Formats: sequence, C-alpha cells, structure tokens
Amino acid sequence: MHTDQFLVRIWGARGSYPTPGRKTIRYGGNTTCVELQIGGHTLVIDAGTGIINLGQDMVRRSKDANNKPIVATILLTHMHHDHTQGFPYFLPAYLGSSVLHILGPRTFDEEIEEALNHAVLPPSFPVSLHEMPSLKVVRTLQETEMILITEDHDYPQIYNVYQDNVQPSSDMICIRVLKSYAHPRNGVYFYRIEWHGKSMVFASDTEGYIDTDQRLVNFARNTDLIIHDAQYTRDEYASSKQGWGHSTPEMACEVAKQCKAKQLVLFHHDPRHSDDQIAAIEQEAQAMFADTVAAYEGLEMVL
Repeated sequence: MHTDQFLVRIWGARGSYPTPGRKTIRYGGNTTCVELQIGGHTLVIDAGTGIINLGQDMVRRSKDANNKPIVATILLTHMHHDHTQGFPYFLPAYLGSSVLHILGPRTFDEEIEEALNHAVLPPSFPVSLHEMPSLKVVRTLQETEMILITEDHDYPQIYNVYQDNVQPSSDMICIRVLKSYAHPRNGVYFYRIEWHGKSMVFASDTEGYIDTDQRLVNFARNTDLIIHDAQYTRDEYASSKQGWGHSTPEMACEVAKQCKAKQLVLFHHDPRHSDDQIAAIEQEAQAMFADTVAAYEGLEMVL
C-alpha cells in the first residue's frame, strides 16, 4: 500500500439486508462498508456485512507486514442494522493488538457505545463489545466537531469547529461532519474527508429535497468524489417509497452536478435489484452525469 495515496475501496454497497446469490455477483450483496487508505492511515465508513471481508483482508495485510498491529478509525453514519451488522464478525476486533477508534452519532437517548453494544449483545450474539480483546476507543461525535489525523499520530483528534482555534493543514486528514434529517427516525451523518487537496464525501441513506439538498451541496462543494444513495428508481420512489429516507439516481446526479463533483458513485443498492437492473440504472445515470459509476464490491478509486 502506497502511503502517498488517497485510495477509496468498496467492500459493501447494498442497502437494507445482504443479498447473496446468482443475481448479485457483479455488484455484490454485502451491506455498507467503505475503506479509505490515506497516507498510510486506515479509515472505515460503516460496519455492514462488507466489513467482514475487510477485516479478514486487514489481518492478512498485518501478517504480511510482520504482524504490524491494526489501527483504524471507524466512522458510523447511523446505527441501523445494515450499517452495523458486520461488526460482530470483524476479525481485528478480536485481536488484542488492534486499536479501533469508533466514532458516530448519538441515537435518541443512547451514546454510540451503548447503541453499538446492542448490535453484539447477548442473546443476539454470544460476545459483548467489552469482551472483544481489541482496544476500542468509542466516542459519540457531534456535528459541531471536526476530526484531524496527523502524520505523527495514528489516532483521531477531535476539535470543536466553533470553539477550538484549529486550522488544519493539507498534511492532516480532516474529517468534517454534516447531520442530515432526511432518514428516519434520527437522521444520519454525512462525512467529508480531505487530504492533500483531495476530498471525498459519503452521503448514503438520504432522501432528496425539492430543489435538491442545498446543505449537502454546500458541504460537498468541488469534491473529487461523492458516494451518494441511489436505492430506488424514479418509479419505485413515486409509487410507494417517498419518506423512506433514500434517493433516486436522479437525486444523486443533481447533487453531483450542483456541487461540481468530479465523480459520482451510486450507492446503497436496493436488495431487490439484480445486477442487470443496477447496470441499467448506471447507464441511465451516466446520461445525466457522465462521470458516474454504480458501486460494486472491489471497486477502487485513487483520488
């Protein structure tokens, strides 16, 4: 792995629930998980079932590097099952040498650690969060906070964007947060990650607004890459899916156009959509925004 790269890799792009089978081979059936390798640091967005294969690969890489301890920052967008269900099977969490910084939103009256523990708590799963041998630093993240990771420290440092007088340099990984209220019932976090003048925005599980979500457009302005929810076709959305907290490819393309993104990745594919249906959706979207690709497991992008 080159330490001078900003690499984005898809491990799971499906929404709602995993869909293994012959009709989902090309784009994959695992739920949400995206890996970022930035300047030698590992970031992970969401812990759907895609994080299971990621975890196995991280252990393999660790062994190839003379058992170098695994250190990663995991950013959770929200606590719905398809974004957390893979964490109980995330192999690095069971290694005492691993250090996992886990950040995400508060859910109603629960801090993130309590909410995440519910995903692995007996009787649903035989091992609780605290019984996993890895060092887990779990912290609720506020929308008013910014995360910085420097070359000298492999752990996230969190600052208040209004109170702390911090000016991130281009050598720092800078993670900004925007809370969207367009996903039931408690909203979802968008993340913008910047490094060396490059940026990517992750905006899944969101539903378009009239005249487009202008808060998201401003948040994603001039980004190199935006990964955007595109779960429903226009007909599906119009017939029965309004208010369900997901977008159409048209909504995703409009955000990409207005924010002047260089590339758009359609994400959170509907579990009922086959490979052929997603390929057709991708082709239609490319007519609206040329630099569009439908996310598939194994997709790698170097910014």
